[in-house]
Amino acid sequence: MIQFRANYSRSILLQLALILTALVFIVLLNREFLSELYLENQTTNTGYIVNSLIIALFTLGLLRMVVILLRYSIEESALARFLRNVEHDEVRPVENISPKSLIRRRYDSVVEISRQNVAVNHSALAATLLASESTRLSLPRFISNILILTGVFGTIVSLSIALLGASNIIDSANSIGNMSLVIHGMSTALSTTTTAIVCYLIFGYLYLKLTDAQTQLISGIEQATSLYILPRFTYQTDSMLHEVGNLVKALHQAADSMADTQRDYAEMGQNLNRITSTYAESIRRLSSDIEEIKQLLRQGFRLP
Repeated sequence: MIQFRANYSRSILLQLALILTALVFIVLLNREFLSELYLENQTTNTGYIVNSLIIALFTLGLLRMVVILLRYSIEESALARFLRNVEHDEVRPVENISPKSLIRRRYDSVVEISRQNVAVNHSALAATLLASESTRLSLPRFISNILILTGVFGTIVSLSIALLGASNIIDSANSIGNMSLVIHGMSTALSTTTTAIVCYLIFGYLYLKLTDAQTQLISGIEQATSLYILPRFTYQTDSMLHEVGNLVKALHQAADSMADTQRDYAEMGQNLNRITSTYAESIRRLSSDIEEIKQLLRQGFRLP
């Protein structure tokens, strides 16, 4: 039996919705503190730019992940329908399945290869599917790799601003304005690092679940190919020997059945001979009895 969960991608989408809901709730609960940390008393636009870049990357990656998960949800439904058709012994198990689905394309590929009398290379098909699906995760993988680096970049830029303010304090007599620049740089470094870490933790977890969904779907397709598609259209040496062995066993059973039938026919013939002999003897007795009756009638009625 195939180890496959038809609603795995939907469960990840549900987790995504719950995480975002919890995040929005936490932000609203601490909106005054976050407003002071991110929006108020900003000497430069560095915090706005870096935090906006982090959030934009995070949002773009989430949108791409949602699109991929929705597609995988459709693919899981198609695979589940294929398995149901196989269990119901459908002649063509890809009936009512979209031609663009992965399981339908795998079935059509095996049919086309077998039609050309060529051995199906399952490993090549699996490697091709894995390579094709891996390209869909390029953007989420890239964002997952650089998301934490954007926080580091914001920290470096903010510390540079703070060091610039400290240098101005040393060189200038007006230390109040430069001190605010130092404080702004430290605050911006803290805010960008916090934003990058929070976004990286959430995005990293969801990216791992996305790769799990991809692995689970590809594994289900490969299991269905091995168990239900390849045996319909391909014949290997071992499978042919196994089929020949089964055929020989069936022939032995048929020969034994024919021998039993022949013995039954012979016994029936013997019984028929006995019945025929008994019937002939009965006919002779009946004929003699009829002759005797006829003689008695002639004598009794004095017939000629």
